[in-house]
Order: sequence, then C-alpha cells, then structure tokens
Amino acid sequence: MGPRFRGDDGTMNLKPYLFGPFTWFGLAVAVAAALVDQGSKLYLLFVYDLEANPVRLAPFLDFVLTRNYGISYGLFQMPGEAGQWLLVGFKVAAVALLWAWLAKAESRFTALALGLIIGGAAGNTVDRLLHGWVVDFVFFHVSGAGWRFNWYVFNLADVVIVAGVVGLLYESVFGDHAAKAP
Repeated sequence: MGPRFRGDDGTMNLKPYLFGPFTWFGLAVAVAAALVDQGSKLYLLFVYDLEANPVRLAPFLDFVLTRNYGISYGLFQMPGEAGQWLLVGFKVAAVALLWAWLAKAESRFTALALGLIIGGAAGNTVDRLLHGWVVDFVFFHVSGAGWRFNWYVFNLADVVIVAGVVGLLYESVFGDHAAKAP
C-alpha cells in the first residue's frame, strides 16, 4: 500500500492536507489580515509619506518608517537580495505548514488564530517582494529620569501574528480541542 495521500486509483489526493471544515474561514481571515496590513503600509508610505513625516501619537508612541531586512524584531538581518529570497522561501514554507495545520483545525477559534498568523506572514512577505524589506512603523518607547526603553518597531502584520500565537496558546490550554500541529 502506498502513501496515505494516494487514492484508490493511485492518483495523489492532497485535499485532506489542504482543506478541512474551517479552511475557508481561516483563509478568509488570512486575506483580511494581509489586506489591512498592506493597506496601512501603502497609505503610510505613499499617501502620508511617513519617511518624511514621522508622527508622535503619544509620549510613548510614534509612527516612524523603519526598513526591516530581517525577521521578527529585527533578528537575522539579511540586506542582500539572496538573503531576502531566503527569508521569502522560509515564509512560504511556514505558510504551507500552517495551511496544513489549518486543514486539520477542529475549531473555528483555531482556524481564526492560524488565519491571523498566515495573514501576517503573507503581509510581510508581500513587503519583501515589493520593497526588498519589511515596512515597520509602530514604535513604543518609555523614558524616565536618565533612562529610556525602546521597544522594537513593528507593523500590523506582526500584531496579528502575535495575536494568532496567543490564540493558539489559549486554545491549547483552555480549548475543547487542543491545538496540535499535524
């Protein structure tokens, strides 16, 4: 008997690995998250021109343009073209694995969380393909008498990725169906 993804007629049947009861819901969440992320970035880059006009929203919050050549929180900076393609390949592989997990999701909440992670990864990948770097702009910082703490500069894609991971952690601890990778 051949691999499990072969049908009775010997042809490959990838449907169980790509589509489950909540796949379309999760993919709709992913598309919405990526569109909101890209919309915010396109507006701040090309309509508002954030590079020329940084914004102080509060004493602890600014919008500033940062070119991120690495991954989350600026880790693994790879400014060259080869490095950017390596990171795109990594994101594509991660999204493929997350999609396989999404196909096995047993709850709408898990599909929501996975959709957020997929959408955020897609949003940042679009940046790499369009610009060669990820557009980051939200900058939290706190200062006091003689000290200053700067948080990493991030974007909405990063926010939805973190929200998705928190959702998966919540579901794995408190949910009816523990979120398990396939």
